[in-house]
Amino acid sequence: MAGTRVKARGESLLAERFAVFAECLLTGVWIAVASLGIVTYPAAFAAGARHLRRRTAHEGGGRREFVADFRTAVRGGWLAGLAGWAALAAVWVDVQAVRAGIPGGPLVGAVGVCALIGLVVAGLRAAAVWEPGVRWRTLLAAAWRRTVLDPAGSFLIIGGLAVVVVSAWFAAPLAVPVLGAVAAAAIAVEERYRRR
Repeated sequence: MAGTRVKARGESLLAERFAVFAECLLTGVWIAVASLGIVTYPAAFAAGARHLRRRTAHEGGGRREFVADFRTAVRGGWLAGLAGWAALAAVWVDVQAVRAGIPGGPLVGAVGVCALIGLVVAGLRAAAVWEPGVRWRTLLAAAWRRTVLDPAGSFLIIGGLAVVVVSAWFAAPLAVPVLGAVAAAAIAVEERYRRR
């Protein structure tokens, strides 16, 4: 009888892990759809991360809660999204300087690309801990500090982003559900940092 309990517990654990994986993929689709507003991607990731935190804590939640969180997060999150696009435009100008052969261009371009990657990681870390009522500016400032102080966690998130890029290169539709896995990775990195 003890062997039966162990086996049932093992199946239950497998089923639970598969359910979390499936929830990540579904959340990736929700994030992609919510990001169609161009400047809404921080709010979409924040709502997706909050949804995944609820699901892993066995607190329930579904599409309605995701939409409610997204609506709340987008109120200030669209400014963070706009700032992200402005940073991308600045890096694009840096890359054009490199291509034009301007003296010092390669250094400026490399610094710009590294800064953009750091900003993306900080944005994902901020979205991973977003709660209603918290200002995005406060979240992003704290996330930037954690990005610098926790390089191992930051590189884990960069690895998740690399998986999205490779998935998109392999087959563009695969990148959509993988966005949920990136949100889950950011949550895991933040939890790891919190427990240090």
